Amino acid sequence: QVQLVESGGGLVQPGGSLRLSCASSGIIFSIYAMNWYRQAPGKQRELVAAITSGGTTNYSDSVKGRFTISRDNAKNTVHLQMNSLKPEDTAVYYCYTRFGGYNYWGQGTQVTVSS
Repeated sequence: QVQLVESGGGLVQPGGSLRLSCASSGIIFSIYAMNWYRQAPGKQRELVAAITSGGTTNYSDSVKGRFTISRDNAKNTVHLQMNSLKPEDTAVYYCYTRFGGYNYWGQGTQVTVSS
C-alpha cells in the first residue's frame, strides 16, 4: 500500500522559512518523480515543484528562486525548503506521485503566512 505523509507545515511570518517533508512507503521511491502541489482556499490545486528520479528539478514561476525541492532516497523522503515566504503562499501543500498508473496524494499540510 502506497502512503505519502507530509509534515512541517505551520504558521510563519512573511519573509520566514519552513521546511516541508513527505515520507513515502509502499513504492520503490528512488525510481519515481515526486511533486509538491498546493491549494489555496477558492483556488485550483497547482504544481509548485517537481523532482525527477535523477534529481532534475522544476518550479512554478511563483516560487522560483525561493523554494527548493530535494529528495533523500535513503530515507524515502522528499523535502520542500520554502524561504522568503509571502502571504500568497498560504495554502495546503500536498505531496504527489504517480505509480503503476495510479495517482497518489498525501493528506496535506497547512502552511499559513501571516503577521
